[in-house]
Amino acid sequence: MQKLTFELNGDYIEVNQLLKLVGVVDSGGAGKNLVASGVVKVDGQPEARKTAKIRAGQTVSLGDVRIDVVAGEPS
Repeated sequence: MQKLTFELNGDYIEVNQLLKLVGVVDSGGAGKNLVASGVVKVDGQPEARKTAKIRAGQTVSLGDVRIDVVAGEPS
C-alpha cells in the first residue's frame, strides 16, 4: 500500500483537488471522474460527492493508495 501525507493549510480541501495535488491524477477533472466512478473512500466510506470537503484528520483511500490529511499552518 502506498501511504501519502497531505499537509492541509486551511479549513478543508475538495477531494478532487486533493487527488490532484498528491499526484494520483493529473487534473481536478480527472479527480472528479475518479470520485464519480465510486472507487474513492473517505474514512472507509464510499464518497460520491466530487467536491466533498476533506478536513485534517481524515483519510482518503482508493485502490492501494492511502492519503492521510494532517493539519498544517493556518492560512
